[in-house]
Amino acid sequence: MKTYIKRICELQPRYSSSNTPEMQERGNLIRSRLTQEVRDRLPTLRQAFDPVFDDLAVEGSDGIGRKTEAPWVRLYSNAMSPTARAGFYIVLHFAADGSAFFVTVGCGSTIWSGGDLRPISDEELKAKTSWARSVVEQRWGSLAPFTDTIALGARASLPRTFEKATAFAQRIPVEDVDGTDLNAVLFACGQRLSEIYLAQLDQKDVSPGDRDALELATVVQPLRRRTRAQGYGLTAPERKAVELRAMLLATEFLESQGFTCHDKSAAESYDILAQRTGEFLKIEVKGTTSDLCDSILMTQNEVNLHNREKGRTGLVIVSRIKLDRDSEPPVASGGVLEAILRWDIDQWKLEPVAFQVRRLPPPG
Repeated sequence: MKTYIKRICELQPRYSSSNTPEMQERGNLIRSRLTQEVRDRLPTLRQAFDPVFDDLAVEGSDGIGRKTEAPWVRLYSNAMSPTARAGFYIVLHFAADGSAFFVTVGCGSTIWSGGDLRPISDEELKAKTSWARSVVEQRWGSLAPFTDTIALGARASLPRTFEKATAFAQRIPVEDVDGTDLNAVLFACGQRLSEIYLAQLDQKDVSPGDRDALELATVVQPLRRRTRAQGYGLTAPERKAVELRAMLLATEFLESQGFTCHDKSAAESYDILAQRTGEFLKIEVKGTTSDLCDSILMTQNEVNLHNREKGRTGLVIVSRIKLDRDSEPPVASGGVLEAILRWDIDQWKLEPVAFQVRRLPPPG
């Protein structure tokens, strides 16, 4: 492996978009030799992953048609990252000047939203990679040894996209290749990717609104293929535990602000009626195990309420709720609360995700 990596670095300064002899050699090294070297290590690397990810694969690319300045080899789960455009994966990148190569975890440029995949913006890409870093930091306390900034030094736009899509990286100068335990680096990278995959299975990277929209899409289109990457979702008892935890934290917060709280979730289009010296607020409470909370799913009646009584309603979102699934029934704990009292729903974007289509009576 080290011989192939060093030779690719030697060929990088001789880059051409045409299929020159040097680029032919580089292409063979990327797509065949180095890819096979990583593939040969899969029996060992699988031990870095949770057993659920039993579909690890490796592929390499030096460009489709014209050659690219930034060839790569990636290791991924087929279910979690069916293409390089989606999901997270380990990527080996090479500096354009051949001075170094990078062992990274990066991601594709699409995201689940409204029950489907769509391209994401630079801002969303930044949020996505930041989320992946937070998963690793929560588990290991830091990103070490993957604390380097990736800078490929290429002129084209695609390598810059690769840089934006990198969650974390370890830079290995070409002169240090022989003295580096590449197997250990790949193994550590695999452990971190596995942790990210597990968080995705728990849908911690999906906002509660998008999560509910995914489940709604499954009901509306039951034959539509659901991938492992979309997560397992919550069972009814787990969902109930999350809802109760969110209601508890919301009630404690409102009471700390001097409100008296009345649970209205069973009968009204809101969850809590909060009263304080003649002031009444109708509060919507949303709980989620997700780390993200930038979208929620609401019924038409709930939306109508917040439009009609603007200034007299509120929204409380409790994210990052932890579930103990080994208990019977499941037990929820923790949670990060965000309260928006006197919520202006017009400051949020309404996106229809499903319609009730009712048959009209026949004419006449």
